Amino acid sequence: MGQAANRVTTTKPPIRKALRMSLLNTVVGKLGTFVTGIVLARLLTPHDFGVYAIAFVALIALLSLNELGVSLAIVRWPGDPERIRPTVTTISVVTSVFVYAMCWFGAPVFAAAMEVPEATGVVRVLCVGALVDGLTSPVAQLMNREFKQGLRLFVDLSNLLVTTGLTVSLAATGHGAWSLAWGQIAGNAVSSLVLFSLSRKWPKLGFDPKLARELIAFGLPLAGASLLMMAMWNVDKVFTGPMLGAIALGLYLQAFNLASWPVNVFSVVVRRVSLAAFARVQENPAERQAVFAKMAMLLAIPTLPVCTVLGLLALPVVTTLYGQPWAGSAVALQFLALLGVVRVASELAYDFLVALGRSRTTLWLQAGWLVALLVCLPIGAWLGGIEGVGIAHAAVALLVVLPAYAMAVARTGISVRALAAPLARPVLGAVCMVLVILVIRWCTEPSVLQLLLGGALGLLAYLPAVWPLRKTLGALK
Repeated sequence: MGQAANRVTTTKPPIRKALRMSLLNTVVGKLGTFVTGIVLARLLTPHDFGVYAIAFVALIALLSLNELGVSLAIVRWPGDPERIRPTVTTISVVTSVFVYAMCWFGAPVFAAAMEVPEATGVVRVLCVGALVDGLTSPVAQLMNREFKQGLRLFVDLSNLLVTTGLTVSLAATGHGAWSLAWGQIAGNAVSSLVLFSLSRKWPKLGFDPKLARELIAFGLPLAGASLLMMAMWNVDKVFTGPMLGAIALGLYLQAFNLASWPVNVFSVVVRRVSLAAFARVQENPAERQAVFAKMAMLLAIPTLPVCTVLGLLALPVVTTLYGQPWAGSAVALQFLALLGVVRVASELAYDFLVALGRSRTTLWLQAGWLVALLVCLPIGAWLGGIEGVGIAHAAVALLVVLPAYAMAVARTGISVRALAAPLARPVLGAVCMVLVILVIRWCTEPSVLQLLLGGALGLLAYLPAVWPLRKTLGALK
């Protein structure tokens, strides 16, 4: 297998071109989602978003188990991925049917436990997405392996158009949380058909017992890590709903979604190529170091200023985008912005460890993160409401998770000290930006004017620090 892996690494796909297409895809998709979110916030209530949040938690739980982690094997398989794709597809489809059956019968119990029994039907509809994912994930991962981000652009654009059109139409006609569920399912179904048509790779069933054992051995730790990751990003909602109510859950969901923007935009752009890029250089320690450092710098440059604005200008950000009824989200957003920084860093480290075959390490890291949250989040919710939940999330991320991931990456041979050089300028720029925004906050009241002044002048303070790095980023091939 080592020789095969070495043969594969001699062919170097255009990472920079793939990153550009992934960036275009993500910008278009997230901009559409952003605008749609603003429209929906003025058509729906915090209670509607709270009901949808409960259904979304159920969907993410199913997706984390949906294909037992085996689809990622397509990305790092040293030989021809078509050899394993039929077996991967069979495992994926069978598990998706099984988990959806669990969802159908368990939805009433889950909704009642969250103290929002009216969410039962929405859970059952939204979780149809698990069935769609079971069919599409093997082909989607094959496209990631081949760096076909141009194709993904058309696939995701079709999803956006269908989801947005149907969701807004249903919300405008008074369908509440149902509009979010039906729009999501329709978009997933249409984009899956577009993926199969453009790639000319339709689902192919087959089963090789020997391959299945090898794939499951690879995938189960990843599935476990995905389940733990799902729990980490949704355990806050599990506590917020029953302890604070559906309205508080809706406000918290908006804050969490805003804080997730750096992850959903910048991290998604890089993750679509990072796993394949890391796998390509897994046998060369020097190249591993170089690629990891450049990926880290690439993520830090946009993430730090965005999270700075979200954290220090949380109230004007929320009221400007969603209106005064959502102002309560700001108390959580100001702390969840710190979580956004750690999430971006941890996801890069996660992909790096997976590419090196250290999936068990990721499992233990996620387990430790979850245990810390299970201890801290209920205390935060009890003492401070959704603001306390945000504080607990940020504290665990900064004090527990970030050091743990740094240690895990260092044990692979990556020099943490060497990473300080490419990250020094973005961090320096962020410090300058923080000082400028604090002055703006002291001189003005929370408003659109404060947001514009803080964002613009803060960015002017940030750019001189990172501008010299453009040549370094341009060297990424």
